[in-house]
Amino acid sequence: MERVQEAVERGEEAGQQAAHLDLSSCQLTQVPDAVFLLMKNTTLSSCSLASNVITKIPPKLATNFSQITELNLAGNRISGLPGELAACAKLQSIDISANSFVHLPPVLMEIPSLRKVNARKNFLADVEVGALLGCPQLEEVDLSENPLSSQAQAELEAVTGLAVLLSPRRTEDWEDLEI
Repeated sequence: MERVQEAVERGEEAGQQAAHLDLSSCQLTQVPDAVFLLMKNTTLSSCSLASNVITKIPPKLATNFSQITELNLAGNRISGLPGELAACAKLQSIDISANSFVHLPPVLMEIPSLRKVNARKNFLADVEVGALLGCPQLEEVDLSENPLSSQAQAELEAVTGLAVLLSPRRTEDWEDLEI
């Protein structure tokens, strides 16, 4: 309860100051409803929910904060994003690093203004390269520290016109086994 109170106080401060909401490191398990109530008359340009223990992003985050340009969800336990995030037509940068994603969320490819995606340190083994290339506004995608398959790694290394950050691929012990 103490952490929720801290989040509410930060929300009130954001409503009084510039349009930046920082709820990072509050040990939140979810986005408190009180934040949406307090911020209903505030146009946010950025929102940070980093370094919490959030597992799910509520659809109303996207509908209530549709004008944000930056969203930081790093360091949580999130494995999916709501389709409503596509309503954030001004979103330019999203950080979903250090979460539990096994697929790059398809909704990211539906955001027309998205330029930068940080998906470092998740559990991505495969990435739909065609979907990434189908987003001409996308400038940078960080996929480093993910267990990408050898095929996905090769396809991503061949991408031009888009900065794709990758870690050197380590061959797993089981991949050396001949049958």
